[in-house]
Amino acid sequence: MSQQSVRVAARKVALEAQARMRAQRAEQERRRSALAVAVVQALAERDAAVVACEQRAGAALAGLTGAEGLAVAEVKAWCGGDLSSREVARLRRVAAGAGAIAPIGPSGGESAGAPGEEGDDLQRNPGRAAQI
Repeated sequence: MSQQSVRVAARKVALEAQARMRAQRAEQERRRSALAVAVVQALAERDAAVVACEQRAGAALAGLTGAEGLAVAEVKAWCGGDLSSREVARLRRVAAGAGAIAPIGPSGGESAGAPGEEGDDLQRNPGRAAQI
């Protein structure tokens, strides 16, 4: 075999190896891209589900404080006590922002909880949140 034919054969082997590596990298990139899209899609679906659940909870809380006339402290008790006054206010705002009407209490304003409760004071005076 001549020197030139050895070089041509070696070049062919190297080019074929490089082509295989490029194909493997392209396949790897397609797999990674598909997996990344699946991650982002799943997170977007989760976020949409959370928003929908929070809107439903907020609308129900608005019904408890508005139509039913309950104070926030009473709402917390009815919901098992694990709900903070701030969370009640936040969920009602979520519902109100989604087009659900956040009813007001029987006195014409938002229903408030027991005097001195920090979160209840926040509902009566939203500007107080910046002070806390």
